[in-house]
Amino acid sequence: MKVLVLTGSPHLKGTTAFLADEFCSGAKEAGHEVVRFETAKLDIHPCIGCYYCRKNDGKCVHDDDMSQIYPHLLAADAVVLVTPLYYFGMTAQLKRTIDRFFSVNTVLRETPKKLLLIAAGSDEDDWVMDALKAHIHALCRYLRWQKGGMVLALGADTRKDVGNSQYQTMARKLGEGLSGRRTSVSGSGAS
Repeated sequence: MKVLVLTGSPHLKGTTAFLADEFCSGAKEAGHEVVRFETAKLDIHPCIGCYYCRKNDGKCVHDDDMSQIYPHLLAADAVVLVTPLYYFGMTAQLKRTIDRFFSVNTVLRETPKKLLLIAAGSDEDDWVMDALKAHIHALCRYLRWQKGGMVLALGADTRKDVGNSQYQTMARKLGEGLSGRRTSVSGSGAS
């Protein structure tokens, strides 16, 4: 299985980077081909809703680092979104990348894929991930993709909070379990 991992944290040594490492290790050990992009470190312009892509066979008006992501996005069997919780949603860096899916929207909606989520936040209340979960559910519904599982780490402010935790184990198992039926290894506050 081809797996595309898109991280959204500006911190390369943060909690979600650690959980993404665990996921990738589990997926690779299970024999999957994994490609990972740190979207916060790429030059990706936001979608401006100009519809240039609709008139130009899916080519975006922006010539930026999304050109590196598009081939992997189109070829992927599974897409994994990895983000810290920023004000009850994904980071702007990851959201801007997802918004740019628009230019290849038609192809994405015709190509079955799994969508997975790994998120971490310092809050411990279950409800803090509700808006993020709703966004993922809406993406799956719109793109006609299958929900592939979530790891939602609560009380995860630092790497130390997720190292040797249930979340570390869950992220690795999510990667290992990609081939089978829908993986449900979600933690506290997840569904």
